[in-house]
Amino acid sequence: METHLKVLLLDASSGYYKMERFRLGDFFGPVDLGLHLSGRYGSLNIGTGLLAGSIIPGSNRLVFTGYSPCWGGFYISSMGGAGLVFDNLGINMLSIMGKSPSPSVLCLNRSHGEEIEVRMVPVDMNGIWSGGRGGFYSMIDHVYGTFSGDYADSPRVLAVGQASLSTDFGAIGSVHLTEGRLSNVDTWAGRGGLGTKMLREHGICAVIYGGTFIDEDFRDRTVADSWFQDRYDKKLAAKDLEATTKYRYDEKFSTGGTFGVNFASLAGRMMAFNYKSIYMDESERIDIHEKFIVGHYLKQFNEETIAPRRQKTCGEPCAAVCKKMAGEFKKDYEPYQTMGPLCGIFDQRAAEMINHRADTYGFDAISAGGVVSWLMECLHEGLLSEADLGVEGKPVFSHKEFSVETDSMTNAKIGTGILDSIINGRGVLNLDEGARKLARRLAREKDRRILDSFVFNSNARRGWMVPNQYWTPGVLSPMPIAGKYYMNYGAEFIPPRELGRKNAERLRKELVMDNLGLCRFHRGWAEEMLPEIVSKLFGMKDGFSACTDMTASRINSRNSSVFWESERNFDYVHSFLKRRRTVDNDGSPELASWIDAFEKDKKEAALNFWYEVHKGTHESLREF
Repeated sequence: METHLKVLLLDASSGYYKMERFRLGDFFGPVDLGLHLSGRYGSLNIGTGLLAGSIIPGSNRLVFTGYSPCWGGFYISSMGGAGLVFDNLGINMLSIMGKSPSPSVLCLNRSHGEEIEVRMVPVDMNGIWSGGRGGFYSMIDHVYGTFSGDYADSPRVLAVGQASLSTDFGAIGSVHLTEGRLSNVDTWAGRGGLGTKMLREHGICAVIYGGTFIDEDFRDRTVADSWFQDRYDKKLAAKDLEATTKYRYDEKFSTGGTFGVNFASLAGRMMAFNYKSIYMDESERIDIHEKFIVGHYLKQFNEETIAPRRQKTCGEPCAAVCKKMAGEFKKDYEPYQTMGPLCGIFDQRAAEMINHRADTYGFDAISAGGVVSWLMECLHEGLLSEADLGVEGKPVFSHKEFSVETDSMTNAKIGTGILDSIINGRGVLNLDEGARKLARRLAREKDRRILDSFVFNSNARRGWMVPNQYWTPGVLSPMPIAGKYYMNYGAEFIPPRELGRKNAERLRKELVMDNLGLCRFHRGWAEEMLPEIVSKLFGMKDGFSACTDMTASRINSRNSSVFWESERNFDYVHSFLKRRRTVDNDGSPELASWIDAFEKDKKEAALNFWYEVHKGTHESLREF
């Protein structure tokens, strides 16, 4: 019997909707089908993978695709656990086109055997944001409180905050329910600004969905165990437990989660004060890491979160229990890095304050931290004034004589003030069309150094993205999608042409995960097992692999990456190369030649390095 992917197509401008089916084999999941629908309709696509609702761990991510307002190209973002309830609608994807005449809540409800009920309900968006807990959290509370009684089983809510109206990097957030009540575990599809797309382009500020539709999900654990026994000589649960060690608790570091393991292991690769740490001696970076991070920031986390085992899941049964909590605050590495050490914040109370404000506004937290740390440096260096940023005071942006609690709180208050100013359009902070455009305008009007101190990837005319928080050239690679792990982010030196090839390989593997709606925290087995699982269940292993290669090629055909516009990007790579030789004792002749080239002519070397990476990616992702 032929299998189809079922898509609910909604025109938000009229409320008209219809169901359309796409044959499995032509498309396999929310990424390749989302790419197709985005090209046809310019839609925002929200869907689950083929394994949603099954016993396969991590298979219930909700995947969002569309053309990103901030990146300027096709983008993929995903949210943990939110696919479990979506699966109860009995569809694989929702595709939204058109724009509602006024801000509205989209309500999707389905009882078994009946058609999906679709309603567009206008709401006072600004009034909701300004009440209650504020912003995104108030929208979640309002929508759940108003509409949840219409659902037989607990629904789930997606919502945006003010950042989706004021900037091009608004996120889509949700909150996991515990025993029918909203919990403190918020989950985000942050990267790519798809919250901005949902609100600005489609007029939807929230979606509530749920149902009681029951389909035939794969539930045979004995069969699944036999697959894993054949490959790993371990049952599914045992292999998954092993693969998710870092995200639960890693005995090697006596901590757990992305926050714990990454901060424990960074040492001299740590980044602080808007990347100015790349110019420091290794001994200075080690000193910051030992005193401010291991001795205080990480110590607080271990005492307050790891020791008492305050950890949750994103909403699906999962061995990783990766949501590391401290009261209402969820501690992940990258947000607590960009709005932590990158902003000169090394204390949990200070970091909680600014991270919570960013979440309340519904920002992509990683991009928010990158922008705030950049603006804080400009303020500290006198390139921008307090009036320009709508704040009072200046940050403490040097590690020398730094008071870890007092100065962290000073920086957090200024950073929080900058977020407020972005939302309210104070001073020069109009980010309606993004931080890259703002940086270029300020560079022309005030000082070129403003642009040169902003670390970001460029795409097409206005596209931009704050990179992932690892000090390695991979994160600045000219990839078709930046800001996700579609590149090699290891600490070793890889010649740039080869780095481009490895980036392409990483892209393909990540697409396998995303197109099946699987959490990358399970990649230790999932990358190699998923094609086999698809083959066992649907008989299309070769077709799935070929489709993945084709999708990677088609995404890369839209690669409009632009050579680095900021001098600090040059320095980011140059300093990495030098550290690799002097600290890691890498004696590679090619490494030495690149260092010599950077020291002779930094811009020319950076351009050549960038293009070599670009070549490696393109030669690996050709369609034929």
